[in-house]
Amino acid sequence: MTHTIQPSNPETTPAPEATDLPATRPATGVAAAAAAVPAALKRRIPKYSDLAPLMQFKKPEFSKEARLKRASTVWELRDIAKRRTPQAPFDYTDGAAEAEITLRRAREAFLDIEFRPGILRNVSSIDLSTDILGKSSRLPVGIAPTGFTRMMQSEGEYAGSQAAEAAGIPYTLSTMGTASIEDVAAAAPNGRNWFQLYLWTDRDRSLELIERAAKAGNDTLMVTVDTAVAGARLRDVRNGMTIPPALTLKTVLDASYRPAWWFNFLTHEPLTFASLSRYTGTVADLINSMFDPTLTFEDLDWLRETWKGKLVVKGIQTVEDARKVVDHGADGIVLSNHGGRQLDRAPIPFHLLPAVSKALKADNSNAAIMLDTGIMSGADIVAALALGADFTLIGRAYLYGLMAGGRAGVDRVLQILEKDMARTMALLGVSRISELTPDHVRILGK
Repeated sequence: MTHTIQPSNPETTPAPEATDLPATRPATGVAAAAAAVPAALKRRIPKYSDLAPLMQFKKPEFSKEARLKRASTVWELRDIAKRRTPQAPFDYTDGAAEAEITLRRAREAFLDIEFRPGILRNVSSIDLSTDILGKSSRLPVGIAPTGFTRMMQSEGEYAGSQAAEAAGIPYTLSTMGTASIEDVAAAAPNGRNWFQLYLWTDRDRSLELIERAAKAGNDTLMVTVDTAVAGARLRDVRNGMTIPPALTLKTVLDASYRPAWWFNFLTHEPLTFASLSRYTGTVADLINSMFDPTLTFEDLDWLRETWKGKLVVKGIQTVEDARKVVDHGADGIVLSNHGGRQLDRAPIPFHLLPAVSKALKADNSNAAIMLDTGIMSGADIVAALALGADFTLIGRAYLYGLMAGGRAGVDRVLQILEKDMARTMALLGVSRISELTPDHVRILGK
């Protein structure tokens, strides 16, 4: 039986009988106020037994592991990386083209959203796994291709590929990587290794790289199509950035504050490349001397016929081009403006994403939609997935971790992103990626 308890009404409660009144007068004034203070709020001299649990002084830790563990965000790893890396390599990673408007807008795009959570959902277990290009990935993020990576930190591509292997995610080696296709495959034999290709004017050398990638077990070829010429990366110009870094008076002075980087750089094998054995000169000169400004969709057709694995086109910046490369046989696309490093004021991939997703669905396309540029947290990744991305790629975020602590730093980046993603999804009320929809995200101002 259910019992209902009615609250008493002070206006109708009868007054107590005279015999129920206290025999003494109640205290008034200061005495009444003092008597009304709860015991827990009365001042007293603290006892040692009360203080002992609070006196948990820890021994200062200065190890790399402790330094990385204290970093709770990718931004904090960036701060560590900046302190430990000479200006030229750090700016090569951190910078973008011209006034760097594109990069700033790409990061602001992820800030200018509003999440719309659902409540009263069972989120006791969060599954971050997904399928991408026919295989599973433990997380919905992979490592993007980055050039000259051992210049940022001596472990370079080896650290990136091994961290990706341990995390169960894809790793993409750049044509301009500082470790060979074969060495990366040997360093991460159980990892899912992809190869990124720049098509050169010399088609025979491009074909050689394609054959080496296939032989080394790479299942995906990612061709980058937004580098007809080099972007104006003004930080590199100001720093006199060359490959390899030159020992000028400025760099020697800079090295005096970062001896560990120079010690590692000078005591390991000189930089070598996946595509050429040695090169001396500026980054822009290298790009302009090697890459083909005459590329057309016919070249993409040639690639599709030549490469038997999955083919992804990176550098898509319009809905029309997304549709066209899929029509020419691409299994996936990467919405990317090269991290803002080519055309300044280029379209922002995150803003382009909903329209591309809608267009490819209308075409009944099964092509995978990937996205990079501006990702600095797991929440950024969740937002991209909600708006239609199948997968995401990180470049700078991974390199910040690499510069902050080598392989351990890359591991820390992936740990931070995984924790961010799991927390964000739980707070949104979803337990798996397939439950994310555009209703979970609103772009502010639209």
